[in-house]
Amino acid sequence: MKKAPFHLSLPCLSISKTKEFYVYLLGAHLGRFASHWLDIDLFGNQITFTKAGDFNFVFKTYKFENTLLPAFHFGVILDKGTWEKCYRRISESEVKHTEKTLFLENKSGEHTSFFVQDPNGHTVELKCFSEQEEMFKV
Repeated sequence: MKKAPFHLSLPCLSISKTKEFYVYLLGAHLGRFASHWLDIDLFGNQITFTKAGDFNFVFKTYKFENTLLPAFHFGVILDKGTWEKCYRRISESEVKHTEKTLFLENKSGEHTSFFVQDPNGHTVELKCFSEQEEMFKV
């Protein structure tokens, strides 16, 4: 199957803080923008953030293995080097994040993830598979 980048549109509280988080902290690229919206190239995927008033999502959780995870989140799957660079930058910053966690150890789909919250309250997962070809393997 041909890979196709995804597009996601989300509300944001501050264009400048959103830009700072994604471009300068995560290392994503800035795309088109205006005073009330911006496009972020998140490792080949387009996220459009539109300035909105107050908004609220109910952050329910679910348990995966022995870890409680946020049900409402989005993320990106990175190669090991890029993932490690992002984790190091986040760990050295003041941004709240989870510790890296290994999931499905010694099983198909083994991966390491961490979660970070952007300035708008959206939870972002950064994930790295031990074997990339096992991403969808049952």
